[in-house]
Amino acid sequence: MKRKILSLGVVLMLSPLALFSQEKAWTLEECIAHALQNNIRIKQQEIMTKYQVNALEQSKLNLLPTLNGSASHNYAFGRALDETTYEFTENETVQSNNFYAGSNVTLFRGLVNYNTIQKNKYQVLASEQELEQFRDDISLNIALAYLQILLNQELVTATEAQVDLTMQQIERTRKLVDAGSVAGGNLLDIEAQAAREELQLVNLRNQLTLSLLSLAQMLELESMDGFNIAVPVISVRDEAVDGNPAAIFSIAEQTRPEILSAEYQLRSAEYDLAIARGNRSPRLNLGASMSTGYSDKRLKPVTFESYPFGEQLNDNLNYSLGFSLNIPIFNGWQVNAGIKNSKLGIENSKYALENTRKQLYKNIQQAYTDATGALKKFHASEKAVASMEEAFRYAEQKLDVGLVTAIEYNQSKTQLLNAQSEMAQAKYEYVFKTKVLDFYKGIPLTLEHLTLLAN
Repeated sequence: MKRKILSLGVVLMLSPLALFSQEKAWTLEECIAHALQNNIRIKQQEIMTKYQVNALEQSKLNLLPTLNGSASHNYAFGRALDETTYEFTENETVQSNNFYAGSNVTLFRGLVNYNTIQKNKYQVLASEQELEQFRDDISLNIALAYLQILLNQELVTATEAQVDLTMQQIERTRKLVDAGSVAGGNLLDIEAQAAREELQLVNLRNQLTLSLLSLAQMLELESMDGFNIAVPVISVRDEAVDGNPAAIFSIAEQTRPEILSAEYQLRSAEYDLAIARGNRSPRLNLGASMSTGYSDKRLKPVTFESYPFGEQLNDNLNYSLGFSLNIPIFNGWQVNAGIKNSKLGIENSKYALENTRKQLYKNIQQAYTDATGALKKFHASEKAVASMEEAFRYAEQKLDVGLVTAIEYNQSKTQLLNAQSEMAQAKYEYVFKTKVLDFYKGIPLTLEHLTLLAN
C-alpha cells in the first residue's frame, strides 16, 4: 500500500508548479499528492512514528555498557579529614580534588533487553502502518470531496439549462398572451417558476462553492481564490460490480494497513509478556571503576616535601572490578501482576485484530452493496430521464398551443430536473464506491480508473 501512495507523489515531483498554482484546474492525483505532503494529521503521525524509531534505537543502545565520570574540588575548614591520608587537620583549610570513572554492564537479565528491542521493532512497524492508514483515509476523503464537487457542478449545469428553457418559454408565452392565444395567468405561472428555479440555482451554486472550499481546506490551501478542479469524462458501465466481498476481503486483509498494524500490535504484546516473565530472572551485572584524588596538605613520605598534583593523582589511583547478582524474591507480587496484565494485553490485541478484520469485511460488504445499488439506481434513473425528456418535450409543445397549463408544464420540467439530479447522484455514488473497492484491492486512486466506459 505504501508503494501505491508514494506513487502519487511522483505527480508532485514532476510538476511542482501545477500543484501549487491555483490558476489551473487540479486533478485528483494532484489533490491527493498535495494533501499527503501538507496534511497536519499526517505530519503528526509521522512525528509519532519517529518517537517509536527513537525508542527502538534507545533499546538497542541499552545493551552497551554505561560509562560515567565525576570530578570535584572541595574546601574543608577547622577540624577536617584529609581523604588522601585519612588524617585530621586542626584549624586549617584543606583543598582536595576527587576524580571518578565507572562502568556497568548487564550480563544477564532474563532476555529483557532483547525482548524490549523486538517489542519496539513491532511498535515501529505498527506506527508505520497507522501512518499509511492516515494517508489512505485522507486519499479517500479527498476523492469523496472531489466527486462531490463534480456532482454539484453537474447539478448547477442541469439547473442552468432549466432556467434557460424557462426564460425561453417566458418569451414564447408572452408572445402568445399578446396574441390572445393563451391566458395571461400562464405567463405569471411560468415567471413564478423561473423565480423558484433561479433561487434553486443560487443555492446550488452556493453548495458548489462550499464543496470547493471544503476541498481547498483539506489541501491546507491558504485561500481558495482561483481554485478549481479538472473535470474528467465519467460514464458508467452496464455490467455488474467486479468481484465479490469475500474475494475483495481476501486481498485486502493481506495489504490493508489497519490489519497489518493490528497484527504488529499483537506481536508487540507477545514480547511484552516475554519481558514481564524476564523480570523473574536474576540480574547479573559487571561493574568496573577507577578513582584518584589530591590534597594540598599531603606531603611526600620520608622527605616531607611538597607533593605535586600530577604525582598525587598517579599515586592515588585505585581500580575496582566486581560482579553483582540481584535475585528477585518478593516485591509485592509486582512481577506476577505484570505477567497477568501482559497476558490480558495479548488477549485484548487478539480481539482488536479480530474486530479490525470484521470491520474491514463489513466496510467491503457495505461498499459492494452500495455500489450495486447505485448502479441499479443509475440505470433506473437513466430510463427515467429519457422518459421525462420525452414527456417534457411533449408538454412544451402542448403548452405552445395551449393544451396544457403552465402548472402542468412546470411539473413536467421539475420531474425532469429531479430525475437528472438522481441520475447524477447515483453515478457519483457508484463511482466512489467502486473506487473504494478498488482501493481495498490495491488499486490507487487515479482519474484513469474513475473513467468507467460503458459496454
